[in-house]
Amino acid sequence: MSAGSGLGEQPGRVGPLSGVSLAGRPSGRDAGRDAEPSPVPEETLLDAVRRRLAETEAEPTPARVAAALRAQGRLLGDSAVLDVVEALRSEMVGTGPLEPLLADPEVTDVLVTRPDQVWVDRGRGLERTDVSFRDAPSVRRLAQRLATSAGRRLDDARPWVDARLPDGTRLHAVLPPVAVGSTCLSLRVVRHRAFRLDELVAAGTVPPGGERLLRAVLDARRSFLISGGTGSGKTTLLSSLLGLVGPEERIVLAEDSAELRPEHPHVVRLEARPANQEGVGRVGLDDLVRQALRMRPDRLVVGEVRGAEVTVLLAALNTGHEGGCGTVHANAAADVPARLEALATTAGLDRAALHSQLAAALDVLVHLVRDRAGKRRIAEIHVLDRDRDGLVTTVPAVVWGDRGFVEERGARQLWRLCGRGKRRPGDGGAELRGLGLAGGAGEFAREGGAR
Repeated sequence: MSAGSGLGEQPGRVGPLSGVSLAGRPSGRDAGRDAEPSPVPEETLLDAVRRRLAETEAEPTPARVAAALRAQGRLLGDSAVLDVVEALRSEMVGTGPLEPLLADPEVTDVLVTRPDQVWVDRGRGLERTDVSFRDAPSVRRLAQRLATSAGRRLDDARPWVDARLPDGTRLHAVLPPVAVGSTCLSLRVVRHRAFRLDELVAAGTVPPGGERLLRAVLDARRSFLISGGTGSGKTTLLSSLLGLVGPEERIVLAEDSAELRPEHPHVVRLEARPANQEGVGRVGLDDLVRQALRMRPDRLVVGEVRGAEVTVLLAALNTGHEGGCGTVHANAAADVPARLEALATTAGLDRAALHSQLAAALDVLVHLVRDRAGKRRIAEIHVLDRDRDGLVTTVPAVVWGDRGFVEERGARQLWRLCGRGKRRPGDGGAELRGLGLAGGAGEFAREGGAR
């Protein structure tokens, strides 16, 4: 029977099922017609098909779905069967209605607050979409299946999960009643290709001419941290910068969740692991940093400094491992020393020891912000100094300007740090005068923006 023969009007048969599409589509071609009530609710029918396929561990192919429907005493047209197949496949192996959102190259985050509230971030702030789920259990099923695919547990006994999906997407989910009303699902998209620095300049993340200063910091093998709030672009910028490291250098990454994707020929990636259900097998970032130090790194990179690993990293940067870098959450560059101090206390490092290590290990702070329009950009670059009490403070070197970086009181120290670097053969952008070491940041901005 053809798909267009009014299946919804015939007793004992149904048209394309409104309940099977997690994308919130209309219920097919017959959605606008008056149809007789189906003797079995559509969602109940779909559940029956799910159970039958689960029992046989079969993939939802059209033939198997049609057989499962016949077993329920239902006969559907080809179009209706394909709708069921699409819905089941998206539930079992895809991300359902979120699939087109995650495939959008501009989308960085997908957030599900309620079944009818799905938001995305395309770099311009959060936007509400017209995508919706059928009901709250549909969101819960998707979250649990994604957690299972990541090898994690998500149920009433363990109502939250933070994991990386096989394709690299970062997953966070919280189940009710911890999440009031409905399962909350957050997906952070990890692009498999890092942005080039010139693309970040074009996007407005790096000011005109700013890429030459960042290259100089790398060439000089200065140790640096990229700070900023959640979603400010720290990982994106760090991936781009690591792609500028010389091909003869070996980069070793230690991350809680593997998100960095530098375009570089020699990268070793280490990822932390949580404890299993018996509470054993945990591998923390501090363990990874210790192992990384034994792997002959030319550049040691910690994806995000968030705990006791800060002491291991600072110790490594104080023992000949130049050019190390990482990211840290902070509201402003000036807050980074206090943030690191708080993290160091979790490892038993006292305040004086932390500041002594920090002063000797770290050279530069690059701080990112996200403005009210959702645009990510480098707000300022700081260097470090010590006050009368021996505590580390930060000093602004350059700040964001429409025509390039604008010089601040720490600029001269930054130029000295960059001037100690070695220029890579054929890279004229790292010459001392071209960086503005003679003429200051104003000359740097003018020359960088003109080339």
